[in-house]
Amino acid sequence: MNTNCLSKIRSYYPRFSDKEKIIADYILENSGKIIHCSINEVAEDLKVAEATVFRFCKRIGYKGYQAMKIALASESMTAVQPASELINDGENITERIFKSNIRSLANTLQLNECASVEKAAEWILLAKRISFYGASGSSSIAMDAFQKFISAGFHAYSFMDSHSQSMFASQLDSQDTAVIISHSGSDKESLKILDAALEKGAKTIAITGFPNSPLARRAHVSLCTSSEETEYRPEDLASLITQLSLIDALYVNAMVKRREMSGLPASRETATSRA
Repeated sequence: MNTNCLSKIRSYYPRFSDKEKIIADYILENSGKIIHCSINEVAEDLKVAEATVFRFCKRIGYKGYQAMKIALASESMTAVQPASELINDGENITERIFKSNIRSLANTLQLNECASVEKAAEWILLAKRISFYGASGSSSIAMDAFQKFISAGFHAYSFMDSHSQSMFASQLDSQDTAVIISHSGSDKESLKILDAALEKGAKTIAITGFPNSPLARRAHVSLCTSSEETEYRPEDLASLITQLSLIDALYVNAMVKRREMSGLPASRETATSRA
């Protein structure tokens, strides 16, 4: 399954040089504009050489700038399905949605290194308390994570209202781990919680759709999601399935690590924790 251009950039982002990150940020923030720009115009905007932009395109797997532009243009044309197509082709609506979710999950898998997921799972396992925070639609994902981990015997916490979230975050310490879920990674509530957790010395894990967002840059570990916007489903809602899958990955990794530490079979260890 091919990864689209923007997902490739997000996937490579942690390994980019500082200059490459400047180009990556520009493309992620101006993908629609770049379709109509020459390589010279992009280079002038960024105050870099054309050769630098060309090498960046090669770095993410394209033959050159023009090939990357074509890929971006193709994505912009297919990102949103016309409403009339959905109505007239009703037989394929379900198939289209499932395929969109499958692409999002596959892209999310490529965006995250196994080492980062395993490190986050280890922090969760060894934490005195694990707290999950979700902004807007992501609050339901935070509550799902809370239910998973507390049912397995972890000291997990989550709160629906922002006041309780902020109050609990202000009481964390260096033995705690905070998992902050926000699609944009730039909303005030999430950044306020991150600030409180960092100030108290807690370990912080971000789950966000934007690897260059303030939340992703400042958290100790950042896990990224990929999602596709459609006519009837905005990108932040489409991201919920990938956020949920990352939570599942953290949960299973933590359970396996705990099984290895305890020497118990996975099923027996889980049953013991719930007793």
